[in-house]
This record gives sequence, structure tokens and C-alpha cells, in this order.
Amino acid sequence: MLIGPVISSARGQRIVPLRRICFCWRLHLSSRAAITVLTGLASLLGMTTVQAADEITVSESQPIDIRVEAGGFAGASAADIHAVLQSTARELWRHCPGIQLPGIDVYHRPDHPQTDTKRTLGGRVAIGLTARDTHWAQYSFQFAHECCHALINYSKDDRRPEPHRPQLNLWLEESLCETASLFSLRALSRSWHIAPPYPAWGSYAPWFAAYAEQRLTLPEHHLPDETSFVIWFRANEPGLRRDTTRRDRNAIIAAQFLPIFEKEPRGWGVLAFFNRASNPNQSLSQLFTDWRSRCPRELQGFVAKLAAVFEVKA
Repeated sequence: MLIGPVISSARGQRIVPLRRICFCWRLHLSSRAAITVLTGLASLLGMTTVQAADEITVSESQPIDIRVEAGGFAGASAADIHAVLQSTARELWRHCPGIQLPGIDVYHRPDHPQTDTKRTLGGRVAIGLTARDTHWAQYSFQFAHECCHALINYSKDDRRPEPHRPQLNLWLEESLCETASLFSLRALSRSWHIAPPYPAWGSYAPWFAAYAEQRLTLPEHHLPDETSFVIWFRANEPGLRRDTTRRDRNAIIAAQFLPIFEKEPRGWGVLAFFNRASNPNQSLSQLFTDWRSRCPRELQGFVAKLAAVFEVKA
């Protein structure tokens, strides 16, 4: 298991030892694996190919309207959770200028993270997380994923998810949200290294990257030996269309998307123009073509780059 640093309460009232980073998949690193992950973090924090954390400083991005419902999160206070979630959302939001999103209410749920399909009575988006205590990396991983769903389904207008209609290409949205989680964790490692929400939290910065690294290095998240992504995708597309939330498959696709978003983080703005197909049998090529046509001119090329991952035209 990963042994984390001591994390203090933002208000200085108590010290909570972070005994482990708790993965919702109930997987643990061996001591040797933990050492391997952590020894690579220094280079990860200083990657010259990643521009997301360097282009805009934390202070330049606008705060997100997030409210945390107290209770259910065990040892973590609502104020501390809010600070973590605000920091997480900022890593995506800073690259989406001009996009409007309703306020977000966060609550604890025991089963699985979820972005609710119905807004609250006040018109806000409700997001449930399963993370507890001070496992900040898990909060960030889950919240970034759900923020991605919110940006896709609730930004710009009053569109809302349609959970009861089968969407054969919903796996693409799930894979984009997996990418958002990995992107945010790696970005948080850099931004918290420079400017954490509270000075005492700076030592936690490497653990965001460690969480992402474990996710990326799980054997089931790798392509089979001597198999290209396109060949793998063509063999697995029918399965993806049947089961859109197979996390191992979503993660393999996310690993292809991640360097594209890290090289050009303004691409997160295309999420506001992604739309679940009105025709559930729409082909992947048609989905990308429609998506690209809805984007402003400056973002259309980015959609084409994502389509090229699957060797389809947009």
C-alpha cells in the first residue's frame, strides 16, 4: 500500500495521519511498486512536455461554485473537502474560458460516484462521491471524472443526460472522463507543489501523481503485447458499445487521449460541444463529425486529433 504524509486540518485543529491512498478498486501497491512510483515523481513534476500547469497560474482561474454537504465523509471536514474539490475543478475549468456551468452540490454516497441526472430544486448539479477521510487523491480522481460529465451534459444550456436511452457510443464520454481524472491528478501534483490550498498541504503534492501512475500502470490498463491501439479498438468496439463503463477499456483509451490533452489543454473546451447522439446507433465517425461541427473554429482541429486516435475522420 502507499504510505502518505501527515495531512493537517486547514484550520489547524487536528492532525490526521494519511495511512494510505484508498483506491475504490481495492487494489494496493507492493512496497517495491510504491518505491518505483515515487522515484519517478520528481521527473513527472518537472515534465517539459506537459503545459497544463504552466500556462495559467492558479490565481488567474476563477473559483467554481461548489457546496459540500457535511456528513458522510468521516474524518474530513466540509471546508477541507471544498478546498480539494475547488483545486481539482480548477485544473479543468481554467482551460474552458466562457463556458457556463451551474453550481455544484457535492454529497457522500456509499455505492459509487455519480452525477445526478436531475438538478436540485435550486437548479444546481448534484454530484455524489464515495471518498472518505483525507484521501485527497481519491476525492480528486472521482470529482474530476464527474466534473467532466457535468461539463458535457450541463454546460452552455439546459441539456441534461438521458439515462434511459441506450447510447452505443457512451463509452467515449466515459473515456473522456477517465482522461479528465488522470489529467487533473497529474496537474494537481504540479500546482500543489507550487501553491497548495494551504501551506501544510504542499507535501501531499506527489501523491496525486502516484495515484494517477498506479492507474496507468495496472496490467489490465495496457494494450496487449505487440498490439496497436487501432487493432485493439476494432476488436473491442462491440464490447465497448455493449458495456460503456468497462473501466479497463476506458483507461486504455484514456491513455491515448492523455498526452493530447496535456500537450494542448485548451482542448478541454470541446467538452461543452460534445452531445450524446440523438440517434443511439450513430457511427463513431458521424459522432466526431457532428461534434467537430458544433465547436468554434479554433477548437475544431482538436476534435479531429481525438478522432485520429481511432483512425476516423471528423
